[in-house]
Amino acid sequence: MEMNDPRDILDALIRERGDDMASLSKMIGRNAAYIQQFIRRGSPRRLGEDDRRMLARYFGVPEERLGGRPVDAAPVPVGKGRVPRQGLVSVPRLEIGASAGPGAFAGDERPRQHVAFEAEWLRSLVGGGLADLSIIQVAGDSMSPTLSNGDEILVDRGDAAARLRDGIYVLRMDDALLVKRLAINPAGPRLAVRSDNPAYPSWPDCAPDDVGIIGRVVWAARRIA
Repeated sequence: MEMNDPRDILDALIRERGDDMASLSKMIGRNAAYIQQFIRRGSPRRLGEDDRRMLARYFGVPEERLGGRPVDAAPVPVGKGRVPRQGLVSVPRLEIGASAGPGAFAGDERPRQHVAFEAEWLRSLVGGGLADLSIIQVAGDSMSPTLSNGDEILVDRGDAAARLRDGIYVLRMDDALLVKRLAINPAGPRLAVRSDNPAYPSWPDCAPDDVGIIGRVVWAARRIA
């Protein structure tokens, strides 16, 4: 008999894949008991929209099966109409470039397309939820040789100011998006904003509040000529 209750369907999907509820809860950025409470106790009554979307993409099923409206059942296209297969997560490529002029990168930019990544591989990079991942393109060579003009970078907006540590970040300074290396001063609440290319300026002593930290760069890809 076909199941209709989203809780039963999610429970069956988890059992079929051999996943555990705590890991899936952490994957979508929730506490470890979230999915177990949803399935076993009916709390919350419905999955949140973002939670439902991530779980549907992870299991490769229409959102309707997890409680979404029928209009949500259409899968997100990847490239030219391809559909992510089971176990893939669709990450939007945004029509913006870092170091390319004004831009907000607040998460509401229009994707030009989506790219599918294997969910387990993404989690090995991010170590947390996958809902805040986006791909943008590097513009310019201020981070050469680490990053070159035209490189595609995977940015985790969930890993920003609240978890700040040494690394490469997308920043907003003077109404422009930049990709820079940040170094935290261990002696006090200051940081250095650096260009890997010595031909470009760096800012050795900045207050964290003066730097709009968009997200951490966790992966990069480039075309081999």
